Amino acid sequence: MGRQRRALGMNRVALVTGAGRGIGRAIADRLAGDGWDVHAVDVEDGDLTTREGNRAVVDAAVTRFGRLDAVVANAGFQHVAPVPEFPEEQWDRLVALLLTSPFLLAKYAWDALRASGDGRFLAVASVHGLVASPYKAGYVAAKHGLLGLVKVLALEGADVGISASAICPAYVRTALVEAQIADQAKAHGLPEARVLEDVLLAPQAVKRLLEPEEVAETAAWLLGPAGRSVTGAPLVMDLGWTSR
Repeated sequence: MGRQRRALGMNRVALVTGAGRGIGRAIADRLAGDGWDVHAVDVEDGDLTTREGNRAVVDAAVTRFGRLDAVVANAGFQHVAPVPEFPEEQWDRLVALLLTSPFLLAKYAWDALRASGDGRFLAVASVHGLVASPYKAGYVAAKHGLLGLVKVLALEGADVGISASAICPAYVRTALVEAQIADQAKAHGLPEARVLEDVLLAPQAVKRLLEPEEVAETAAWLLGPAGRSVTGAPLVMDLGWTSR
């Protein structure tokens, strides 16, 4: 039996979105290793930009395991473009997936999380929920809004046994980060080989990418017994970015 199961004496159930790769996969794997029952959701499991898609994945988790103790809202993507050229449909998709989906997941899972007696909502946000970078209007706006949502969930959940928190990592070694290098090079007028050092890692005191497993370790701590006191606030993993 995993560490969580031994500590709590029961199977805990988590719904993790964006679990097909990267941070979401690492979190799902880590929780499963800790003894959680995990309902892992990826793009083929439902359209999380719609109300119906979000309700469906919550219902599927509860139907599968009979309970739900934690929601990890991780699904996301990135689009890089200056504001005058930023496609409006991409803005809509970013806000729908990065901000509206976490709200809907919390809304539809609320009764199950309350019934848990120790419900947890964890948003995988970003350092871009605290600071801004050019050419990322949709992503930055949505992540700032997500941290506001977490604060509201924490306040409303306090009296019913639900806590809400967020993780704000710097750049993580994922396909999402790798996919934006070409767009960043175009936006900044740089060769692609220079983007990592001159753009992505430039604001950080420690010049490296985080690994998905590091974020998963933090998520496991926040969702475990030791994380009960953390609610309404983000845990920042920014390698010194916001120290400047």
